Amino acid sequence: MKSNNRGDKTDLVPQLNLKDFPPGVDRRAFLMRAAMIGSVAVLNGSSAAAQEQNALSVPPPQAPFLSPDLDVVKKTKGPVMTTIEEFYKVGPGPSSSHTIGPMRITYDFYQRCLKLPPDQLSKATGMKVHLFGSLSATGKGHGTERAALAGIIGKEPATVDPLFLDGLRDKPDQTFPVKLGAKTFNVSLKDVIYDAPKGDFPHPNTLTAKLMAGDSVLYEQEYYSVGGGFIEWKGYQPPKKGQPKYPYATMKELLAHAAANNLSVAQVVMANEVAVSGKSEEEIAAFVDKINNVMVAIVKSGLSMPQGVLPGPIKLKTKAGDVYKRAMDDKYEKQRGIGVVSAYALAGSEENARGHLVVTAPTGGSAGVLPALVYALGEGGRGLPKEKIRNGLLAGVAVGYLCKHNATLAAAEGGCQAEIGVASAMGAALISQAHDQPNVVIANAAESALEHHLGMTCDPVAGYVQIPCIERCAFGAVKAWTGFMIASNEIPANRRVDFDSTVSAMALTAKEMNSKYKETSEGGLAVSLVLC
Repeated sequence: MKSNNRGDKTDLVPQLNLKDFPPGVDRRAFLMRAAMIGSVAVLNGSSAAAQEQNALSVPPPQAPFLSPDLDVVKKTKGPVMTTIEEFYKVGPGPSSSHTIGPMRITYDFYQRCLKLPPDQLSKATGMKVHLFGSLSATGKGHGTERAALAGIIGKEPATVDPLFLDGLRDKPDQTFPVKLGAKTFNVSLKDVIYDAPKGDFPHPNTLTAKLMAGDSVLYEQEYYSVGGGFIEWKGYQPPKKGQPKYPYATMKELLAHAAANNLSVAQVVMANEVAVSGKSEEEIAAFVDKINNVMVAIVKSGLSMPQGVLPGPIKLKTKAGDVYKRAMDDKYEKQRGIGVVSAYALAGSEENARGHLVVTAPTGGSAGVLPALVYALGEGGRGLPKEKIRNGLLAGVAVGYLCKHNATLAAAEGGCQAEIGVASAMGAALISQAHDQPNVVIANAAESALEHHLGMTCDPVAGYVQIPCIERCAFGAVKAWTGFMIASNEIPANRRVDFDSTVSAMALTAKEMNSKYKETSEGGLAVSLVLC
């Protein structure tokens, strides 16, 4: 009998050894690669050994270096210690890591300089801020230099008038006096220097601030904007806090505490907030309600804006108001709901792109997701009482804590999965808790929303948080609701993927993702879309 095979190619197919794997290589990934090598060898007639040699010659993707001295790295070795006031921060858009973080950094540096000895201050002639890494690569599109200058002259993110930042954009040659003790000198945007975008920095978002005496440095501090508006500095020591009542570092541990004590996820979070921060439940509830109010105001402000063009070279027209009006006229009720939630998210994200005040939830680039859901659950739709939404925000922040603790919130480290993906997961938990769903549904909803953002890159066109960022917030909000709908209608025990595994996958993906897709504007849409 004749064979149907075109020649004998059995010698080309490798025999897989299912017991021995190269050290440090994932078993599944190794088997998949070996199978692919064999397939390619059969198709082109070359030997599997040659194909494997070629595959092995390709260098693996390089993970961005993160100094082990960073507290954001150390925190992965103990329980979650982040508090809600550290996490939900109010400040100007368009980026928590590139706008709010740098302003917090330079404001901190300004405060440090105020405490220097008078004889040292008497020699001061100016200040310089140097931006490195991703801050340098995409800082112009994020308004990093304006934020950094605002902090130097004593302005804080939560209270700065966005019109002041707009004024710096429109009139970049302005100078401002800085008074340190008896000494006064002027600073301007020229004192913020876009330095090396590539190098061996402790963090992709590294910044140095210097107090100058002519060409000499009187005082210098190195800082890191580690994502979500969180900052650290060289020699950073975290503030002393209380110990959590229910210590957890994973969702599995959080759910175990909740089950053992007959508590909801929101109740576990509240108990830990009280223990760690030292504040009362009433104080914490008041803060969460304030965040709720700010989010609602952000959406309303975005919807009320007439159609216009956002700042920057893209000349992107806003559309939140138009999408909302047309969605409300949709004759299909269920379709209307998707359109309205999308419009709410567009409204919040367009406010961020304008540089107006937003809430880091968890970041500026994802600041349209949670406000859209908060507004849709409350006065903009479902009409749930404020207490339900408060509990939802508490459950949502637990998801954000765990992603920060075990992966990252910074697109410069992990791409957009770390921003929109985490925001969507937080949103799914928010909706689930607000509807009093069981804890397992809250965890599953968050898992589902995060899972379907894995691998999402950060490739802002022209370095501006506009394309694809604004529409991504709308998709993140809708996916959050989809995650809630699936988790609340499935049989929970049948879910094969758990939240902790998905967070681990996000962390692994972040490490292996090419740096071109980590807020550098060197790949993806940032390269393929040509601006005319």
